[in-house]
Amino acid sequence: MAMSVIWLLLSLCSIVYALIGNCTKVLGTAVLDGAASAITLSLSLAGSLCLWSGLLKVMERSGITALLSRLLRPVLGRLFPQSSQDPEALGHISANVSANLLGLGNAATPAGVAAAKRMRQLSGSSTASHELCRFLVLNTASVQLLPTTVAAIRAAAGCETPFDILPAVWLTSICALAVGLLAARLFQRLGRD
Repeated sequence: MAMSVIWLLLSLCSIVYALIGNCTKVLGTAVLDGAASAITLSLSLAGSLCLWSGLLKVMERSGITALLSRLLRPVLGRLFPQSSQDPEALGHISANVSANLLGLGNAATPAGVAAAKRMRQLSGSSTASHELCRFLVLNTASVQLLPTTVAAIRAAAGCETPFDILPAVWLTSICALAVGLLAARLFQRLGRD
């Protein structure tokens, strides 16, 4: 709701400024150019998202996500000791982590929601468990080996080397994950007192 009000105020300010400054032609051109750019970007992202979401489905059906689940089990077992005992929860968590590793934030969302629901069922509590909080930190930080969505946006904007951001993405996402997990652990310990 607040963002709607902010966007409305920004739009009204732009229109009033254009009327006062006699720049209505510039405003009209900017509105049309912005709409055209938004459609172009949406279509290019839709293509990329369809490709990688389809690849994720192929990975699920071919058993690659099950293999990833087994490979990730030692790490996920330490982060989520209770949830890793449940194959359904571990499968959803693994699918979410796998999609995030490929940079597919939108494709990771359904698996993340299913994992969060299953983790909440397993905890039997109406409040978020510590494992669920750690999962949300892991999902939010989303370490990405291939930031495909960002690369698609960069390519749509005319970048000739859309993947040259890889080292920066790796470093920042690993740092964000480390800080987030440390903060979750700290708050978990503080909450015990």
